[in-house]
Amino acid sequence: MEGIEHRTVNVNGINMHVAEKGKGPVVLFLHGFPELWYMWRHQIVALADQGYRAVAPDLRGYGDTDAPKEVTNYTYFRVVGDLVALIESLGVESVFLVAHDWGAMIGWYLCLFRPDLVKAYVCLSVPFRPRHPKMKPIPTMRAFLGDDYYMCRFQDPGMEDEMAKYGSEAVLKKILIDRKPGPPCLPKDNPFGISTDDKLPLWLSQDDLNYYSTKFDQKGFTGGLNYYRALDLNWELTAPWTGVKVNVPVKFVVGDLDVVYTTPGMKEYVHGGGFKKDVPMLEDVVVLEGAAHFINQERAQETNSHIYDFINKF
Repeated sequence: MEGIEHRTVNVNGINMHVAEKGKGPVVLFLHGFPELWYMWRHQIVALADQGYRAVAPDLRGYGDTDAPKEVTNYTYFRVVGDLVALIESLGVESVFLVAHDWGAMIGWYLCLFRPDLVKAYVCLSVPFRPRHPKMKPIPTMRAFLGDDYYMCRFQDPGMEDEMAKYGSEAVLKKILIDRKPGPPCLPKDNPFGISTDDKLPLWLSQDDLNYYSTKFDQKGFTGGLNYYRALDLNWELTAPWTGVKVNVPVKFVVGDLDVVYTTPGMKEYVHGGGFKKDVPMLEDVVVLEGAAHFINQERAQETNSHIYDFINKF
């Protein structure tokens, strides 16, 4: 990670930490939950070496970026507003976008709200899901996936206390190394328990885990959880965008063991025409065999190649 520079930028009323390296066209990387700019460490170096300016912020609520307390500060509008201001601060008219997990969700809404700012989008793990006017997200998830489904459990204001009982390192380890396909559930009796036999994978060192856990020890998980807690509010606020399509060139990359990809109905949406209908400029869908959710770390070199091969066309 030699040569990665760090700075703080004032955007949209908050102070945002940004890591960056390289010169050339900007590639903006957006992390998910429970992560930081650090998840892109391999991509930052690789893309900088290939002639790009790699920029990876800690999103609001995470790491060294400000974390407003109220859930209303974590809507798509607030977070996309941060990114619009960040892009302006970089002195460019548009960027290549690469995003994962919650970052991917925010990425879709950046493309939806401001397609003029995105040259092309490499989306990892989470496909676009159009707003359903009669299906509010959390009640729908409770009905189909149960109260223990992680997004439902994250609505609980006591979730931070549950996490605190285990400690940041144990919570992060549980989430990062879990390779069980299907919708993740957090049983109330032992939501973040891990076996002593659960070793770190080759792509995640103890130093990596220490970096993450130190930052979450300092900041806490509330900022990240508030993205989930704003889901129903987002659904209400985005009513005017019902039926609007994403008109940005897109490449979608996912692992075949990914918890999102293996959620009931997701494969049918991705491969059955629904995804292409909602994202007409979807150019490619890549499924990496034997890969789970955190593909840009687990399969870093392959991910780097998929990103470069796509954005290099523009």
